[in-house]
Amino acid sequence: MDLIQAILLAIVEGLTEYLPVSSTAHMIFLSSAYGIQEDEFVKLFQTAIQFGAILAVVALYWRKFLDFSKLNFYKKLVLAVIPALVLGKLFDEAIDKVLGETIYIAIMLIIGGIVLIFIDKYFKNPKTVREEDITVKQAITIGFWQCLAMMPGTSRSAASIIGGMQQGLSRQVAAEFSFFLAVPTMAAVTVYSIVLKKYESGRIGYEILLDNPDNMKLFLLGNVIAFVVSIVAIKFFIGIIKKYGFKPWGYYRIIAGALLLLYFGYLKQ
Repeated sequence: MDLIQAILLAIVEGLTEYLPVSSTAHMIFLSSAYGIQEDEFVKLFQTAIQFGAILAVVALYWRKFLDFSKLNFYKKLVLAVIPALVLGKLFDEAIDKVLGETIYIAIMLIIGGIVLIFIDKYFKNPKTVREEDITVKQAITIGFWQCLAMMPGTSRSAASIIGGMQQGLSRQVAAEFSFFLAVPTMAAVTVYSIVLKKYESGRIGYEILLDNPDNMKLFLLGNVIAFVVSIVAIKFFIGIIKKYGFKPWGYYRIIAGALLLLYFGYLKQ
C-alpha cells in the first residue's frame, strides 16, 4: 500500500465510520478499485485507523467524556459494550472469513437501506429525548443490537441507531449514543488488533508496525486524517438527520449495494 492509497482509505474511514452506511463495505470497494493488496499491514491499517475516528468523538463531545462527576454515563457505556467484546472475541475468525464474501456485504447494504427508509415512520413517538434519561436496560439492549454489525455490510452505526430507536430514543439521541458507544467499542477493537491479535505470519499487530518504519508513518498519518474527516462527517450527519431523518442514508445504501453487486459481477451471473 502506497501513500495515496493510505490517504484514500483514511478519508473513507473518516467519512463512513459514524454514518449508517458501513465503512467496511466502502473500504473493500476502494481496495478492490485501486488494487490494494490485502496483506497483514493493510488489514491492521483498516482496523487501527479507527483510533483517529474515536478521538473525533471525544474531541466533539469532550464535556461529556471528561465530566467524571457523571459516573452513570460511563457505567452505561461499559455495560453496553460488553456484548460486542464477548461475541466479537468468540466469532473473530468467522468474521474474518465473511469479510472476503463481497456478495453478503452488498446484500446487507441493501437490506439495511430498506430498514432505514422506513425506520422514521415506524418509530414515531420517542420516549427518551435526552441522553441522561437512557436507562441501563436500554443501554445494554442497544449493545446487543450493535452486535449485528459483526456481519460486514451491516454498519455498527446503523445497528446501534436502529437499536436505540427501537428502545424509544429519539433519532438524534440514538445517533449521539451510537457515537458515544463507538468509543469503547472501537478502542477495544483497536487495542486488540495492535496488541493481541496474531496475523498470518504469526506476528502481533505492533510487531508489523515496528518492523517497518514506513508502516508506522502510514499508520500515524491515517489516524490523523481519519480524525479530521470524522469530525466533519459527524457534524454533517447530525445536520442531515435533524432535517431529513434516515431516509437519505437508506437510499444511499441501496444504491451502493446495487453498485457493489454490479462491480463484482454478481448481477451478471
